[in-house]
Amino acid sequence: MKMKIEERVNMNLVLVVAWLVQLNIVYGFAHIHGFGEQPLSRIAIHKAVVSLHSSASITATPSLLGTKGEDTQWVTVDIDYPDPSADDWVGVFSPAKFNASTCPPVNDPKEVIPYICSAPIKYKFMNYSNSYYTKTGKASLKFQLINQRADFSFALFSGGLLNPKLVAVSNFISFVNPKVPLYPRLAQGKSWDEMTVTWTSGYDINEATPFVEWGPKGKTQVQSPAGTLTFGRNSMCGSPARTVGWRDPGFIHTSFLKNLWPNLVYTYQLGHLLSNGSYIWSKKYSFKSSPYPGQDSLQRVIIFGDMGKAERDGSNEYNAYQPGSLNTTDQLIKDLENIDIVFHIGDITYANGYLSQWDQFTAQVEPIASTVPYMIASGNHERDWPNTGSFYSTTDSGGECGVLAQNMFFVPAENRANFWYAMDYGMFRFCIADTEHDWREGSEQYKFIEHCLATVDRQKQPWLIFAAHRVLGYSSDFWYGVEGSFEEPMGRESLQRLWQKYKVDIAFYGHVHNYERTCPIYQNQCVNDERSHYSGVVNGTIHVVAGGAGSHLSNFSQVTPKWSLYRDYDFGFVKLTAFSHSSLLFEYKKSSDGKVYDSFTISRDYKDVLACVHDSCEATTSAT
Repeated sequence: MKMKIEERVNMNLVLVVAWLVQLNIVYGFAHIHGFGEQPLSRIAIHKAVVSLHSSASITATPSLLGTKGEDTQWVTVDIDYPDPSADDWVGVFSPAKFNASTCPPVNDPKEVIPYICSAPIKYKFMNYSNSYYTKTGKASLKFQLINQRADFSFALFSGGLLNPKLVAVSNFISFVNPKVPLYPRLAQGKSWDEMTVTWTSGYDINEATPFVEWGPKGKTQVQSPAGTLTFGRNSMCGSPARTVGWRDPGFIHTSFLKNLWPNLVYTYQLGHLLSNGSYIWSKKYSFKSSPYPGQDSLQRVIIFGDMGKAERDGSNEYNAYQPGSLNTTDQLIKDLENIDIVFHIGDITYANGYLSQWDQFTAQVEPIASTVPYMIASGNHERDWPNTGSFYSTTDSGGECGVLAQNMFFVPAENRANFWYAMDYGMFRFCIADTEHDWREGSEQYKFIEHCLATVDRQKQPWLIFAAHRVLGYSSDFWYGVEGSFEEPMGRESLQRLWQKYKVDIAFYGHVHNYERTCPIYQNQCVNDERSHYSGVVNGTIHVVAGGAGSHLSNFSQVTPKWSLYRDYDFGFVKLTAFSHSSLLFEYKKSSDGKVYDSFTISRDYKDVLACVHDSCEATTSAT
């Protein structure tokens, strides 16, 4: 009988282990692909064959876009196909010419040159909004296009996504000027009184000189030059970024607006001086300059991770890739007058090697990023690729290996390939880490983190914030629960002493697609019993997962640790409001309605920050 019990126990253990292994594989796949594959990766475009049908037609109108200066416009695509099926779909291609003549050269004669070597920038199934299509063969689709520096065409495919057969190709359409400067992204410079403006255009420096015309609102405007960067296919680390996902990024310009007065509204306009002496201008924008470091004024900060992008026209509907993305974006736009700066802490676009998606994302966040600094951190979907120096050897970036993120957005890092940086904003000090590079004790990044935390003047910047993409602190995410760690491996082990020693107020993370807030915690123990108001001496750091900005949500573990005060399986973001050096408000808002669902306040004096708590102050002696 005893043997039977032991055998049964062993069998149960084997089953549990097998279940965990299977779970590891399933979850690992889902996590790598952002809880759902990049929709464009589902198309086996390299297998596409030409099967043009003499009676099929596809027509796009209008043929000329942006005649009134628009950089976004709706297009109607009419389809007539006498042999319809439920898996027919329409792809949007840009540049419009997408046949083999545009493919990179193939050096190996054994390789077969595909007819189509670039993925569409978006697609729709015919019966998605035209249920009658399979009966009539006629349909009309609506697409929203943004200006992306090239013309467009539409292609009708049969055979579904896995065996696409090209049935018909539309007329070419384009914007009046595909090269115009677009989608400005503001970011804090390396000093508090400097704002950077980054934008994209189709103008190389041989064609036009880029600049920003700017100045205090209603006052004399000046012009500041801009630097120009671009990169080629060979800068990508792997497929699809180097292959079917490649799209020319155009030219990326950055100008540095310096010697700003604090808290002043400035207007600005992007410009390009053509070789013939004429000017190309963008729309006019405005921003409010940063407060002076330590300035006592109202300062409002938004923090979230893992937002991604989505299509307002319903394209790429196959798996609702980033279901909460537009809700989060729209809530921020709605409340923009009450926002001073935004931190998007990793997993920016989930382009995963399909470069056209970065243009789509910058267009989506333009109302935000053109008005307030839009600061980013590096995530696994921006950086990770095997044998490229990333800490994790996954293929999560789709071959981008950080190139898109570090070029499309500015951060005040000493080396933008290493995405860690310090930033002062009024009463805040932000220490932004890069979890895709080594952060362990003795590493270059560890030294940066300690220096960032150690050099803050808490009398001027009382609110000390740490942020990184992966969870280096605490999360009761389902997978972290299965691992038994509730954190990224070696995260807390390496950094908890620093958070405690330098009295970090709040640590923020993304990566896990939900919301969670801990108690003030040190060494797995809550050091304060309060839930909604903290005052007096700082005893530990509050850890917050704010990764529910748009991507598919992550389940929590069935066990709720004692340190987990609030968990929410929904889309949302965090807002910090500093009223003074002694008063901070934390709010978690849902993207669906913008209402507050979790909050707490911190009230304290400077002397409270200076006080010693466990492991926070150097040992002293009674020697005189």
